[in-house]
Amino acid sequence: MILVLMSYHLSRKPISIVKSELHRNCSNVIQPKDINITNNVTWCDWPPFDQDNYQTLFGVLDNCFLVAYAIGMFFSGIFGERLPLRYYLSIGMLMSGLFTCLFGLGFYWNIHSLGYYAFVQVMNGLVQTTGWPAVVACVGNWFGKGKRGFIMGVWNSHTSVGNILGSLIAGVFVSTAWGLSFIVPGIIIACTGVLCFFFLVESEFPSQEVGETAPLLRDSSIVDPSINGAVSTEPDVIVEEHSEAISFLGALRIPGVVEFSLCLLFAKLVSYTFLYWLPLYISNVAHFEAKEAGDMSTLFDVGGILGGILAGLVSDYTGGRASTCCVMLVVAAPMVSVTSYIRLIIRFSIVDACMLLLCGALVNGPYALITTAVSADLGTHESLKGNARALSTVTAIIDGTGSIGAALGPLLAGVISPTGWNNVFYMLISADVLACLVREQSLSVHSHRINLFLFNANANQLI
Repeated sequence: MILVLMSYHLSRKPISIVKSELHRNCSNVIQPKDINITNNVTWCDWPPFDQDNYQTLFGVLDNCFLVAYAIGMFFSGIFGERLPLRYYLSIGMLMSGLFTCLFGLGFYWNIHSLGYYAFVQVMNGLVQTTGWPAVVACVGNWFGKGKRGFIMGVWNSHTSVGNILGSLIAGVFVSTAWGLSFIVPGIIIACTGVLCFFFLVESEFPSQEVGETAPLLRDSSIVDPSINGAVSTEPDVIVEEHSEAISFLGALRIPGVVEFSLCLLFAKLVSYTFLYWLPLYISNVAHFEAKEAGDMSTLFDVGGILGGILAGLVSDYTGGRASTCCVMLVVAAPMVSVTSYIRLIIRFSIVDACMLLLCGALVNGPYALITTAVSADLGTHESLKGNARALSTVTAIIDGTGSIGAALGPLLAGVISPTGWNNVFYMLISADVLACLVREQSLSVHSHRINLFLFNANANQLI
């Protein structure tokens, strides 16, 4: 499962690395003698990104992928509950490999149409939605709640590992033939899809144990300790699974789904803005070449690995997922502001590396926790009465709402960045604060809904 989702993220990353190659500072590039140059300012750029509004065009490409991904995610969870996951994932990965390669083939086919690249991004965004809900549903069956935060925090490292590998692979080819920066990751995800078809185990492993080692979907303790911090004294009970998949509206009524979805919207806005724009920012303000900027941006993803694991450990130990998210979001806001001071130096230092690592940990920690352990908690909530076919839908709702933020972040960055990079960081700080406020505001509401649910349950037992 780590390999599967790692390849999904690996294939998304090249666009952020290639941006600084599609539009370059041509005054610093040696002019070939065999090329007739008519414009000394944009001769080395790749049309249509040789215009003054190139940052807006990059934002359009990002948004084409992310909006399609956000819309498709709401439907993907529904399909994932009803189709064989092995076929669903394999076909999705093969199609994603195809569209990733098609973007790179634009280099060899000498395509300069924005419409072509936008169409490829839209289609790739749609087929990439096959990954997350289906894989979380598989992994969610295999581990118990007791160590869910830590296990899924380690597992979620695939996100950052995929981003790192995608950056490094794309960086190898970006300065010579940027088309290969897409084609090689496209081939990798397609080959992984073939492996998935032959080796994926969809259902949980056989187990007679209960408690924290029992499969998640058979866990029905009275109160979910990982959401509201309460500790249940009741043993886990194996219940009969429902054969009917939960409806979209039914999933929305699960306590905490709407609240965590909105929190993820703002958290993912910040994370994906860094994902798509950090290499270009480093290239512009620190005057790095495309490959160097891409390599430096991987420090943010390394921090994301540490942040996801730390968030899982803390939430397991304290029993409070929401509180862990809030604390990390509160600290992340000023850290994002400090990171903007990278622009004051010419070459990176150990201090700048530490800043990127810490910022990555604080930004991606809450994002990782919500999309993994929290989604699994809510997808196996007591109100479902053992319905094992809800996890994929709940995961899709939460991640789909978060993907709306992921689409807004890079779009806003493309619009705001021409006015100054400082304004982009102000936008990111505001999003972090809003994520924290949404989560804090929802804590009391969520607690009230849990208590009301328990009151009704106890009343029914008395009757």
